[in-house]
Amino acid sequence: MKLSIAVAVLMLVFAAHTEAQEAEKTIVEHFSNFGDQLKDMSVKTKDLVGKISDSEFATKTRNWFTEQFDKMKTKIDETFQA
Repeated sequence: MKLSIAVAVLMLVFAAHTEAQEAEKTIVEHFSNFGDQLKDMSVKTKDLVGKISDSEFATKTRNWFTEQFDKMKTKIDETFQA
């Protein structure tokens, strides 16, 4: 009786160990998944940057800086022209 229980327990341990080894990913799979995650993140980042640069706030800010720079250039040209 004790021998059959010991054999059953050993079979369960062996089965659990075999399943655990199958579930472990290889280094190649880890790097492949990491590469895929980087590609997804870069696409999402590119979309986000595009949305931000096309936003109303960004457009108004760019226009304001352009106007201020043009005013400053005009003022400098008027001052040092004489």
